[in-house]
Amino acid sequence: MIKTSAEVRQAFLDYFASKQHQIVSSSSLVPGNDATLLFTNAGMVPFKDVFLGAESRSYTRATSSQRCVRAGGKHNDLENVGYTARHHTFFEMLGNFSFGDYFKEDAIRFAWEFLTDVLKLPKEKLWVTVFEEDSEAEKIWLEQIGVDPERLSRIGAKDNFWSMGDTGPCGPCTEIFYDHGEEIFGGPPGTPDEDGDRYIEIWNLVFMQYNRHADGTMEPLPKPSVDTGMGLERISAIMQGVHSNYEIDIFQGLIKDAANLLGCDDLEHKSLRVIADHIRSCSFLIADDVMPSNEGRGYVLRRIIRRAIRHGHKLEAKSHFFHKLVASLAKQMGEAYPELIQKQEIIEKILRIEEEQFGRTLDRGMLLLEDILANLKGDTIAGDDVFKLYDTYGFPADLTADIARERQLKIDHNGFDVAMGLQRERAQQASQFGTDYNEQMKSDHDTRFKGYTNSSYSSTVVEIFKDGQSVSQLENGEQGVVILDATPFYAESGGQVGDSGELHLPGGVFEVTDTIKLGNAFAHVGVAHTSVQLNARVRAEIDTVRRAAIVKNHTATHLLHAALRKVLGEHVTQKGSLVEPEKLRFDFSHFEGVTLDELRQVEQMVNGEIRRNLERHTALMPIDEAKEKGAMALFGEKYDDEVRVVTLGEFSTELCGGVHVERSGDIGLFKITSEAGIAAGVRRIEAVTAEAALCFVDQQSSSLASIAALVKSDVPGVTGKVEQLLSKSKQQEKEIAQLKQQLAAQAGSDLVSQAKDIHGVKVLVAELDGVESKALRGMMDELKNKMQSGIIMLATANDGKVGLIAGVTKDLVGRVKAGELVNMVAQQVGGKGGGRPDMAQAGGSQPENVAPALASVEPWLAEKLS
Repeated sequence: MIKTSAEVRQAFLDYFASKQHQIVSSSSLVPGNDATLLFTNAGMVPFKDVFLGAESRSYTRATSSQRCVRAGGKHNDLENVGYTARHHTFFEMLGNFSFGDYFKEDAIRFAWEFLTDVLKLPKEKLWVTVFEEDSEAEKIWLEQIGVDPERLSRIGAKDNFWSMGDTGPCGPCTEIFYDHGEEIFGGPPGTPDEDGDRYIEIWNLVFMQYNRHADGTMEPLPKPSVDTGMGLERISAIMQGVHSNYEIDIFQGLIKDAANLLGCDDLEHKSLRVIADHIRSCSFLIADDVMPSNEGRGYVLRRIIRRAIRHGHKLEAKSHFFHKLVASLAKQMGEAYPELIQKQEIIEKILRIEEEQFGRTLDRGMLLLEDILANLKGDTIAGDDVFKLYDTYGFPADLTADIARERQLKIDHNGFDVAMGLQRERAQQASQFGTDYNEQMKSDHDTRFKGYTNSSYSSTVVEIFKDGQSVSQLENGEQGVVILDATPFYAESGGQVGDSGELHLPGGVFEVTDTIKLGNAFAHVGVAHTSVQLNARVRAEIDTVRRAAIVKNHTATHLLHAALRKVLGEHVTQKGSLVEPEKLRFDFSHFEGVTLDELRQVEQMVNGEIRRNLERHTALMPIDEAKEKGAMALFGEKYDDEVRVVTLGEFSTELCGGVHVERSGDIGLFKITSEAGIAAGVRRIEAVTAEAALCFVDQQSSSLASIAALVKSDVPGVTGKVEQLLSKSKQQEKEIAQLKQQLAAQAGSDLVSQAKDIHGVKVLVAELDGVESKALRGMMDELKNKMQSGIIMLATANDGKVGLIAGVTKDLVGRVKAGELVNMVAQQVGGKGGGRPDMAQAGGSQPENVAPALASVEPWLAEKLS
């Protein structure tokens, strides 16, 4: 009997395979070449271009179990996850599709047969809806399938008419609902009580029948199609006899494992549901190469991770726990999705790092939020407070909203948006520069690039620009832009800078300082040293020495990319690059700093491939064939149907339109000069090659020799000598600190005799000379021990900064609070502070006011103690 989620998924695919459907594997959660979607959020997304007629497949029937995420943008279920029975950030959509093959009759028959014959669901438990104007679908259900007319509803366009957009493919829907029984509140679809939980939609069949035009007219499609979707979690709940999706096998396993990790006995706790849901979306997103960051998809991933961690915090998590659930998920779903097992280690590592980072943010933010809530008047947290939490402490606004919701409070979304808008305005104003004339230039010409095989080429001037405007000629000495019909000059793109050189004319030259693209035209930017006119013939010659340096660095980026993936893991993808003659810069996705040992491995691997003197091959081929060969494509780039593939042996294969060396040995030497993080989840490596690499090595050798001389060592022993000196320095610093502590304690002992009596209480107020602020706490402990009972206020000033500490023995904290005392003094010296009732510290920036501030302590205490 079909019962588990895995059995339901397999039964669905097997059934439609038996009906001549091609089983299509789930595509990535990151939609390919679709800027309109943040994530794959429905089963039809991978087939979108097929339905639109922009793509063709070798089959006309398909079936899939598609991984989906709805946690950002228009389709965002995040706020409801864990609080309802059927909302998830991650879910699987079972679907069957017809691309101009079968239509309503077969689609309806397939659905009914699968539910009633394969899954054995009772027919009397199923309810059907049709679009109110779709008499054809209604007739099929009633006359061919034999559905009881009392269990069929006619629904309006709001729920039962689907469209891809305001225009384009659209059509009526028919939906199948499951009746959970009279004991659960709710009425059939289309009735006033339809929002109850008794009747749950399990399958939606969309009939793409029309093409809607801008004027609203509906033109019948020549090849009507079918798109269906059934949530695996919903149908599994029915098969397992439970009402909530969180009660099915997949979730119960995750919930129990989460409960064990957190020491929680209440398996019904909403926070466990949140955590179980979120480990699924986070793990699958990371498996699909989405990295946590502060923008776009990475920001949504970070939000989900942080929401899960905070719910663990609510359950009093004693340590980092979230990453430990990846193993449980791999056990539950690894058979269907082996990438979870293959990438388990990297998923765990990324989640652990995020937990550690957010743990610090959460602690700071929660302290401030609790303070805001303690002083809250009304039921709404001010937008400025929400923004302060976000901007200063990195505490996400949606997290503040989540906490507010749990406490029956609201946040001022509009106020937060206003504060964010003002911040954006300030950022935009700070980054405004002068006019860029390149933005004004437009060209319709198509320049033929000859630079792959030629360093010079005879061409014709087809367009000239001066000050951003099209002109017929440039005079001697004028700056401008010259466009040729063909050129060996590479125009800046793909991270490779543009070529420089000269355009030779009969009377002189046009000096090219840069080459850029204007549409399909190559624009040569520079200065005329003779008159340049339209239709003039020129001899275009690039600076071959500069080009040679550029191509060495460009090919080195390909070797570097491949080496990084081999050393750090296949999650590494290029996020940007800059290839100049002097150096190369390569940005890549990675979740932590690259260690010195890893950098050494990468560098050695690249130099190893250089020594192998690999021959560079280039070929034009269809994009799909290139990807099958393992060619690395940059996400977000739009590629033509035919692409240029650059390979270096079996080590590197990439899509690239740039210019490269003939053999890897031409690079000579590769040397990494720096590695650093430039954004969350993005690292940057800078490196040099050839002569520049030799110069870098020479400089390092010279510096090392100088250091060896300074520490009186030879070069081979310099590391040990420096370590020895550092160890000695640390020991001396420790001894000095201990001596200062002893001196401070001695000075404290001498101070006891200066204590005064105020209303029967010993009070010591003193300004200390030559005592560092960090020594005050030790001195305070010493003084309190000696005095046994009393109030102490100490101050010290060093390098323009004031250090303050107040202490109150435990028998007196009911009369005077140390935090109030230190804050009263701190306000007079340009600072503020606080702490426990028995001890509190503060700082200040006005040492000139220390004496009068301390003088105010005795009168203040006299009033408090009276």
